[in-house]
Amino acid sequence: MVYSAVLAGCGSMSKGWLTALSEHPLLKGRVRIDGLVDLDRPTAEARAKEFALADVVIGTDLDAVLTETKSALLFDVVVPTARAGLVETGLRHGCHVLTEKPMATSLPEAKAMIAQAEAAGRVHAVVQNRRYISGVRRIRRLIESGALGQITSLNCDFFIGAHFGGFREDMDNVLLLDMAIHTLDAARFMAGKAPRAVYCLETNPPGSWYRHGAAANAIFEFEDNVVFNYRGSWCAEGANTSWESAWRIVGTKGTLLWDGEDRFEARVVDGGSGFFRPLRDIEVPPPSNGDQIHGHASVIADFLAAIESGAQPETAGSDNINSLAMVLAAIESARTGQRIPIAV
Repeated sequence: MVYSAVLAGCGSMSKGWLTALSEHPLLKGRVRIDGLVDLDRPTAEARAKEFALADVVIGTDLDAVLTETKSALLFDVVVPTARAGLVETGLRHGCHVLTEKPMATSLPEAKAMIAQAEAAGRVHAVVQNRRYISGVRRIRRLIESGALGQITSLNCDFFIGAHFGGFREDMDNVLLLDMAIHTLDAARFMAGKAPRAVYCLETNPPGSWYRHGAAANAIFEFEDNVVFNYRGSWCAEGANTSWESAWRIVGTKGTLLWDGEDRFEARVVDGGSGFFRPLRDIEVPPPSNGDQIHGHASVIADFLAAIESGAQPETAGSDNINSLAMVLAAIESARTGQRIPIAV
């Protein structure tokens, strides 16, 4: 089956979507882009030309474009403040909606989207593409295997000097809201634990080229006494980590180190005596499904599979609201200086 789709928001982020749709083997020939929407029509026209979308409907009004195309899918790549109205419009037109992160700017907004999708009988999911990479899936399998024992803490460092220009440099809470949600979602997925509370310190360090919140330190409490420590900065020059962060995951039997790229070190205790117990290297298992490690393409493929099967996609809004709640609670903690419970 070939699905007709409209993509709304034709800025730089749309290129990743359109490239995956047009080139990746998981998706090639499965989706036809029939509409492009952007408040700046020339931006949409330029994207149509770049991807040779000769017969696409182009407009500045989503309602009008969906009325003309009668598409089954809406791909939402707009700025977060415009998301609620866009998702409502897509669901009203009977579209299944795949939206960029964060899924909303508040929990009431997110809950409204979930209720609207349920009432419409449509799939609503969020692009958490960074959980669809090999390293994250491999760590999830290692933790599930019990090889590290009972997980006690997840610890990650994200330090990158990223000069985007544009809207990010003028955002409030830019690191937590625009980037950390990927890392927080990955931690929740890898641990398989629900978040319960957070204490967060957010700063905008000297020399930052962002207006607000380019760095944060957060301590999350997960269920079963698991702690997740996050340290991050988007204005840290000189020694960039991977975009996926550098991780240390500690269990009752041993520890896993991951550099966020291709290097894993996993060791468990292998003896019962000595000041430092002897250790043994263990293998990190491969991903269980090779289709789940292709970022954008895997998210979209999972979205399409959910439409066809009637099952919920992995990043359904009804689940992803928990990752949004982590971000919003961290922001509230930073604002108040208090430990904030996380509840959806």
